[in-house]
Amino acid sequence: MKSNHEIDFRIYGEELQCVEIELDPQETVVAEAGSFMMMDQEIQMETIFGDGSQQNSGFMGKLFSAGKRLLTGESLFMTAFTNLGQAKKHVTFASPYPGRIIPMDLSNLGGRLICQKDAFLCAAKGVSIGIEFQRKLGTGLFGGEGFIMEKLEGDGMAFVHAGGMVIERDLQPGEMLKVDTGCIVAFTSTVDYDIQFVGGIKNSLFGGEGLFFATLRGPGKVWIQSLPISRLAGRILSMATGPRKEEGSILGGLGNLLDGD
Repeated sequence: MKSNHEIDFRIYGEELQCVEIELDPQETVVAEAGSFMMMDQEIQMETIFGDGSQQNSGFMGKLFSAGKRLLTGESLFMTAFTNLGQAKKHVTFASPYPGRIIPMDLSNLGGRLICQKDAFLCAAKGVSIGIEFQRKLGTGLFGGEGFIMEKLEGDGMAFVHAGGMVIERDLQPGEMLKVDTGCIVAFTSTVDYDIQFVGGIKNSLFGGEGLFFATLRGPGKVWIQSLPISRLAGRILSMATGPRKEEGSILGGLGNLLDGD
């Protein structure tokens, strides 16, 4: 028997997706602040410490559980949505930027999933959302985005968000995949994660991909995104603060002048 609330869901959209959660009476879903889109009348919103999975641990236990989330850059608080009506009700959460919402049934993934610290969207009440430290020295010193990650534990449904397109790979024992650290969305706990140095002076100076990348070694499942939010934000920032480049235009700066820039 599952210890987490059992929720039904439906995902809408293509590039900008949202997930509609169907709650039976007294069922609850927890979500990150800012992901809420809409809900039916008899659903109650409540701000809670942490993820709500530490119901019987006392105030200090709840505070410690919530405080760990600060290390991932998240808030101490989350929002719980509970169906107080007598019939099925719905609450909908939206993705924060173009990409895909990935449903994760933790009961089919070994009860534990490691994901990027900004990937979590919402989950059935009872799913524990904590932090995962990478143990290896190379990962800690040079991992960048991959050093402190989120850990989802339980036997219920959780939903994570990825940027752009998502590729799911099922790694066989010993099979290794080399990935940009920001492109990792999530992987199961059986996957071995490390950071590898990109050798060669040409790679270091002119490669444009940084000095390090992640290695994921099977067995286990991994999810890879084509557009990390850090990469998207970097491109937008460079276009907003620097001179505009007219791709394929022979007018260049003259073209900017003619259209008012």
